[in-house]
Amino acid sequence: MTPITAQTLANIVTGNHFAVPVLEKYHLDFCCKGKRTLAEACTEKGLSLEMICEELDKSTTTSQQNKMPFTEMTAEQLISFILIHHHFYVKQSMPTILGHLEKVASKHGDRFPYMVEVLNIFKEINDDMTAHMMKEEMILFPRIKEVETLHQANQNNNLTAGYISAPIQVMELEHDHAGELLYRIRELTNTYSPPEDACTTFQVSLAELKEFEEDLHRHVHLENNLLFPLAEKMMTQQPHLN
Repeated sequence: MTPITAQTLANIVTGNHFAVPVLEKYHLDFCCKGKRTLAEACTEKGLSLEMICEELDKSTTTSQQNKMPFTEMTAEQLISFILIHHHFYVKQSMPTILGHLEKVASKHGDRFPYMVEVLNIFKEINDDMTAHMMKEEMILFPRIKEVETLHQANQNNNLTAGYISAPIQVMELEHDHAGELLYRIRELTNTYSPPEDACTTFQVSLAELKEFEEDLHRHVHLENNLLFPLAEKMMTQQPHLN
C-alpha cells in the first residue's frame, strides 16, 4: 500500500472525504492541483508533513463511521449528488453573496478598496459559474448518462471519443479559472479575515466567500477526480468507437 505521504492529494480525498477539512485548513489544493503528492504539497507550502499526517490520520477515524461511498457510485448517482448538493448551493448562494458584497463595496469601498475588486471578481465568478453549470446540465451530464446506459447494456454506439472528452476538457479549464479567481479573492482578503471594526455584513460576506470556495473545492473534486474519469473509462470500454 502506498504511504499517505506519496499519495496525491486527489487520491487522499477520494479515499477519505473527511480529509477535506484538513487540506482546506492548510490551503492544500486537492482539486485543481490534486496531482501533487502530499509530501510535495507540504514542501511547497513549508508545512510540517508529520503534523499534516497526524491530522489526516485522525480524520480517518471519522471517515470510517460516516464515509460517503463516492467511489462506489454510478455516474448517474454522482451527477445527482452534484446537482443536489453543489449546483443547488451555488445557485442559491451567489445572489446572496453578490448582494452583501455590493453593500460592503458601496459603504466601505473608500476605506477598503480591495473589496471593490473582490466584488468585481465575484461578478465574473457569478457569470462564469451560471454558464458553466448550464453547460454541464444541458450537455455534459446528459451525455455521461447516455454513455453509462449504453455501457451497462453493453451496446455498440456511433459515438466518437470527443463526445465526452471534448466537453470535459472545457469544464476542467473552467474549473481551473474559477479556482484561480477565488484564490485571488482569498489573497485580497487575507484569507477572508475581516478588519477589526468590520460591520456585520462585511464579516458575513467574507464568511460566505470562504464557504463558497470550500464548496467549490469539493464540487470540482467530485467532477475532476471521480465523475469525469469514470465517464472517460466507460467510453474506452464501449464495444466500438468510430
